[in-house]
Amino acid sequence: MSDMLLSTTATTPLDARPRFEALPYSDRCRQVWRRGDHLLIGVSPGNSYFSHQRIAQLLLWGAEFFRSIDIVYADLHVDTQFAAFGYSPDRALRRATKEIKTTHRRIQRGVEEAGTAGVRVRALSEFQPDPVYQGLHRSVLEALGTDRIFRDATEGMARAFLGARLTEGGDVSPAQLAAGVAYIAAELPFFLDTPRLLGVPTSVSCYHVQLPLTPVLFGRNEGLRAVPEQGYAVIRPLPEQHTAAA
Repeated sequence: MSDMLLSTTATTPLDARPRFEALPYSDRCRQVWRRGDHLLIGVSPGNSYFSHQRIAQLLLWGAEFFRSIDIVYADLHVDTQFAAFGYSPDRALRRATKEIKTTHRRIQRGVEEAGTAGVRVRALSEFQPDPVYQGLHRSVLEALGTDRIFRDATEGMARAFLGARLTEGGDVSPAQLAAGVAYIAAELPFFLDTPRLLGVPTSVSCYHVQLPLTPVLFGRNEGLRAVPEQGYAVIRPLPEQHTAAA
């Protein structure tokens, strides 16, 4: 991984916000980052990391380095996951709808608090009719059936995500794993080719931790992988002591 430390120096009403460090996964990802065309922030329902304050901080910070920013929040297969954990279909749908609406409100509040112009907020489901999204999603589903390295990484990511919902010592069931994989597969087009999906020259997808799929999509020369115009970076708050010393 190629580490690159970045921080904002802008004066805003949120001066107390933490600075962030950006760790592009590879030299190619770093080149995409340096272009500064576009940053994609993906937000999942139920993820407490993405408070409205954090979203506002990320937007203010990201605006220092990127000409445009999009936020895409996941709203597909959320009910399927609740159903796999034993919720009735009606209750699973109600719970999913509530979490998705809460997530959307939190994002909108963060965007308003940041006051950065031109930030687009869209639900993942809005892209389902798009032929580009459909083609990328088909590629993901095909790779799950033919590419063992990709499938193992995807299932490992799903198990890690689902494991947090299990009681200690519990195992992920086949139905739960299938729901988790479907949820991840719906998001993966934005790790493969955000530029075509959103009409930008290049794009960096970001998250606050490294993902098991990162080396598969951005670090190998065969199989399903991101296009050259697609980058990935871990973006996370600097520790308090680093912030104070900066």
